[in-house]
Amino acid sequence: MYSALYNHINKFIDLSSEEQEILASLLKSFSFKKKAYLHEVGDICRANYFVVKGCLRLYFVDIKGAEQTTQFAIENWWISDLTSFIFQKPSDFYIQAAEQTEVIAIEHRHYDEMLAKIPKLEKYFRSIYQKLHQASQIRIKYLYSQTAEERYTNFNKLFPEFVQRVPQYMLASYLGFTPEFLSKIRAKK
Repeated sequence: MYSALYNHINKFIDLSSEEQEILASLLKSFSFKKKAYLHEVGDICRANYFVVKGCLRLYFVDIKGAEQTTQFAIENWWISDLTSFIFQKPSDFYIQAAEQTEVIAIEHRHYDEMLAKIPKLEKYFRSIYQKLHQASQIRIKYLYSQTAEERYTNFNKLFPEFVQRVPQYMLASYLGFTPEFLSKIRAKK
């Protein structure tokens, strides 16, 4: 049932069958329709989500009322409002399904128990959070050091299948420009 997650974890650490059983007892599976919200602004984020199938996005609404996507998660990626999740504070973000999505969730109320029962998962999540932080830093650097067209071209080279999956307005907000500008870039290609 949780084989996609176990396979992902085993790329970083080895989980025994007993540890997998313990972990399974602390997890929940959910399915979300396209455009469904897993989490909304003002709520406390109660789970960290591992995407088995589909695509989620983390976004906020800026002072002009425009949606600003800060993170996507596709198969084998984690997503959460980590600040809200870790500190149990009201969130400034939404988590929404960009397409029909299946996830495995570890709820906050089980997070510390999971780490206490399976200490080696600390290393796994540290690795995941480090990769997330690195990706976030690179994205910020690109937003300030590349033209919009360069950002699109580089993103398209790195994730060509992703560019086809995600709605244009979501991709544009992630890359820091308008959907209209994205249409102009695509028209040039």
